[in-house]
Order: sequence, then structure tokens, then C-alpha cells
Amino acid sequence: MLLHLPIVVLATLGPISVSDKVPKFDIAKECRFEGDSSKAVERCSRDETDALQKLQAEWPQFADADRSECFAEATVAGFASYVELLICLEMARDVSNETTNPRGSIGAQSTRPAQPKMNVVDEHK
Repeated sequence: MLLHLPIVVLATLGPISVSDKVPKFDIAKECRFEGDSSKAVERCSRDETDALQKLQAEWPQFADADRSECFAEATVAGFASYVELLICLEMARDVSNETTNPRGSIGAQSTRPAQPKMNVVDEHK
């Protein structure tokens, strides 16, 4: 009877709810673990701040399900990263765009000529 308890608990858990605003992360905490040098911390802080600004501008365009899934990925093991959140959301958006446009932007813009078919001649006949 107790063997089914984990399944019941997992089934009752809903997806992580993420608001309509970009979540707040502690950039200083994240960047302290990036490296010992002040250059590494400074670079991390700059990257996180840039990612936050981009997220604030683009947040409404991302799907709620992608926001929830990417928030969970970006906050693994007690660390939280705007860079990780942004990358995850952009990848999810790109995959979604690829499924709605099967040719994708690469196929539409390709200037590479098609490869000719090679006829193989069997010399042993």
C-alpha cells in the first residue's frame, strides 16, 4: 500500500507556477561561485544583469509552460541564474518556432546548391 504513495504525491503536484513578472534572483550569490577573481565575479554580474534586462523586455512572449519548466531548470541546487533562464526560454521558443515552420530559417535562407545524385555503376556485371 505504501509503495503507491510516491506516485500519488507526484500525481497531485501541479506544475510550478511562475508569475507574469521575471523572478528575482540573487546575482551576487550566483556570481560568488563563478570564480575567485574579481574579474570573474564582475563578468558574471555583467552577464546576469544583461540577461535580466533581456528577460524583462521579452518575458511576455514566452509561453507559461516554458517559463515554469525553465524556471525549474534555472534554479537547480539552490542556485539561480538569469543567463540559464534566458537560454532555456530562447531554446524553447526556437523549438516551438521550428515545429510551426518545418523548413525553419536555415532552409529558407540556404544558398548552398543541392548535392547532385551519384549514379553508382556496378562493374561486376
